[in-house]
Amino acid sequence: MIYTSETTERNAIIQVAELMTAAARTAPKACGIDVIETMIVDGDDKNRLTASMREIGTAKGKAFFLRDAGNVDDSPLIVLIASAITPRGLNCGLCGTENCALAETGGIPCTMAVNDLGIAGGSAAAVAMDNRIDNRMLFSAGMAALELKLFSDKVKLCFGIPLSVSGKNIFFDRKATV
Repeated sequence: MIYTSETTERNAIIQVAELMTAAARTAPKACGIDVIETMIVDGDDKNRLTASMREIGTAKGKAFFLRDAGNVDDSPLIVLIASAITPRGLNCGLCGTENCALAETGGIPCTMAVNDLGIAGGSAAAVAMDNRIDNRMLFSAGMAALELKLFSDKVKLCFGIPLSVSGKNIFFDRKATV
């Protein structure tokens, strides 16, 4: 049997995407509270995501959303990593409020949840890098995923990490936007 590069590279991207979601899950979480959700998106659902990115970019005059949508279009799939903003009960004040109860009633994200999302995203991106899969963390894709309500209602923060295997990293020479 012959396995072409198209087949093996697609299989590698799927396998690495699955490992990335595991890395996000096992990344350290503040107070041991896990509010991370992940998913892998391709095909028609990825097309809906890029359409939403373009919509947001056009409506808000953010050209980089259009550039990022092109990168996602050129990627076989995207890993989404999201977080609820649930306070941890530390009353640390890092979110800018006096206590967690005020933050929760005000809809202010817990700083620990924001940090946990960053650590989970970094852990996932490191898996892609360790396996030589080109990637780029995009908050624009995360915003589109939130607009499409792809996650549970608790989720308020999200990043997307599109993956690519090609002769030249598609995320490297990205055109600057105004």
